[in-house]
Amino acid sequence: MKLDVLGHTTFCHTGNHALERGRPTIVLMHGVLNAHLVWLAQAKALTAQGWNVLAPDLPGHLGSGGTPPASVEAAADFLLGLLDAAGVEQAVLAGHSFGSLAALEAAARAPERVSHLVLIGTAYPMKVSPSLLAASLEQTQEAIDRVARYSHSREAVQAAQQARPQAPSPVDLTRTLMQQVQASNPQTPLMHIGFQACNQYLGGEVAMEKVLCPTLFLLGRQDVMTPPEAVATLQTRAGRGQTALIDSGHALMSDNPDGMMAALRDFLPVAPAR
Repeated sequence: MKLDVLGHTTFCHTGNHALERGRPTIVLMHGVLNAHLVWLAQAKALTAQGWNVLAPDLPGHLGSGGTPPASVEAAADFLLGLLDAAGVEQAVLAGHSFGSLAALEAAARAPERVSHLVLIGTAYPMKVSPSLLAASLEQTQEAIDRVARYSHSREAVQAAQQARPQAPSPVDLTRTLMQQVQASNPQTPLMHIGFQACNQYLGGEVAMEKVLCPTLFLLGRQDVMTPPEAVATLQTRAGRGQTALIDSGHALMSDNPDGMMAALRDFLPVAPAR
């Protein structure tokens, strides 16, 4: 579906179900140089469990117009604007990587609008190495290759190749998606803008202390981009926090979709059956 969010057309994947009044809604926010496509498995599973799903493309990414958010705060404004545009008073916010920081900031700004918060593959501070930050601006394809390689655990890659030897590997699929997103807005350094926003965000501790709802830190044991220990600062400040560790790299959605859904089912309330 398409919504007008803060004056620009925003594409949202809804798991192929129209939004239904009276059903709980979950917003799935992607990370740097990604799009709604990373959530296809989760959107399908969540709608089957009775949830309304909104998985938007960030402004300037793939199906959405507008200017890509240059800060976590701007991305949080987008998320709250999305709720307004969809007519959703309260929702679960779930974000991956950069999207997790946007979800955190949104939950701090409007705590009454967020029933549950899910921070996936998160870290704080979410610092990006100087070499990767430079490559994201000057050698985008090299930066894409690096992120694609680092996003997946070795075990997940091996398992996928054993299951489907002729299919593209998870690394190939991640690389292709990032290239597709960049090609959708070729004049804009989307990866660099996103990494800069991660690097410059300093409000995580204050934001975490303002969050009132239950918070799930959903982390990958083999994540080398945002290792589980990198979120300790936020965990100690979460008033109603809990942690789920699953066998995965940074790309939890594709590395271990079953483990991810099990963790979400344990954390989220049960939606009414359709």
